[in-house]
Amino acid sequence: MKCASCIKKECRNGKDCTNIIETLGYQDDELKIMKIASAIEARYYMKKNRIEELLIFAKEMGYRRIGLAFCVGLSEEAGIIAKVLEKDFDIFSVCCKVCGIPKEEYNLEKMKSENFEATCNPKAQAMLLNEKQTDLNIIVGLCMGHDIIFTRNSEAPVTTLIVKDRVLAHNPAGAIYSGYYRKKKFGLED
Repeated sequence: MKCASCIKKECRNGKDCTNIIETLGYQDDELKIMKIASAIEARYYMKKNRIEELLIFAKEMGYRRIGLAFCVGLSEEAGIIAKVLEKDFDIFSVCCKVCGIPKEEYNLEKMKSENFEATCNPKAQAMLLNEKQTDLNIIVGLCMGHDIIFTRNSEAPVTTLIVKDRVLAHNPAGAIYSGYYRKKKFGLED
């Protein structure tokens, strides 16, 4: 598959290029998620931001217990998100540095070799939220790779609210919209 290179995107008009449609079969929880996601798109397209959509989605799914797995560098943002969500849900949050494990424990590279640095601990974040039996877990700025480990170990479905990008104010799409990045950094022509 090379859908990103396809110019026509005829799938928008019903063309099946894959021959797998008969094997899909959304059912049960996945079908419920698909129905609610489609309703949000249909009713609120260009009307609600991602946080508003998250609130609607979680309510429609009947979720009560929501986990926040956040980066210590986005503690303030996580606090605000928790306050917004606490109006309607039971919120459990866990910081990336939970357990305070030194990077030396796993022979991990440090930013400054002479300083103590605790490693991020995405597996522990997932385990702690699993213990709380969260219905949905939200990623707020976990590092590249740590988000993957967290998602892999979460028993609850996971959505990402904020993607970490230290250079572009947590907006990785900015590099795609920037002519400078496209030309100078990625070697692409407009």
